[in-house]
Amino acid sequence: MMIEAEHLAMRFRMPQERVSGLKEYVTKAIRHKLKYDEFWALADVSFSVRKGEVLGVIGRNGAGKSTLLKIIAGIMKPTRGTLKVAGNVVPMLELGSGFDSELSGRENIYLNGAILGYTKAYLDSKYQEILDFSELGSFIDVPIRSYSSGMMMRLAFSIATVVNPEILIVDEILAVGDEEFQKKSRARMAELMAGGTTVLFVSHSLSQIREICDRVLWLDGGKVKLLGGTEKVCDAYQENLAPGPAPQKGKRP
Repeated sequence: MMIEAEHLAMRFRMPQERVSGLKEYVTKAIRHKLKYDEFWALADVSFSVRKGEVLGVIGRNGAGKSTLLKIIAGIMKPTRGTLKVAGNVVPMLELGSGFDSELSGRENIYLNGAILGYTKAYLDSKYQEILDFSELGSFIDVPIRSYSSGMMMRLAFSIATVVNPEILIVDEILAVGDEEFQKKSRARMAELMAGGTTVLFVSHSLSQIREICDRVLWLDGGKVKLLGGTEKVCDAYQENLAPGPAPQKGKRP
């Protein structure tokens, strides 16, 4: 297994009252006057992912999807539970994470690649491929603070997928860019999957989930609502989203 998650839980503590500054926060904390509300973003989440499998993750906003991905990416540590990850993880979770807005696209290729653990020599060998795939042309030497969100994500996608990750975490990235780039992105994803890359794919687009995923994990309120075959889980989720029948006129509901 590439990923094994057992009974993952993630708790956040939020102060009940608003604190105006760090000094007030520290003072109240020392005097034990801070009171918290607990919020469990995840509660007892267990699943596994095989090598080369594409697992879709679906759920409403606030269901715990982003928290789960950040735990798998190593950005967060779970409050409870165990997680085993076998392979290097390349996360594409937040727009421009790992980028420096003052540096050019070219410089950010090397910065982001270094963060992912790749040598300069390796990135030199992949640079032209990354540039060609991103279609940024001369903009590669412009500071990325001038980039549109679509240009930023094209660069991020190009870096992450050209370096052939063992585990790729994708959050809505196939929805970025024009139609032609989306087609190219889906084709690149298909190449990675055929080559054995394990993918966790989060999307609100059930059509994309149906198209590329082998199985689907449905999160609801931080818990596993359903885990299974793509069509079965997507059909159940779609039915859950559908509004109930409206009451007929002239009759009591």
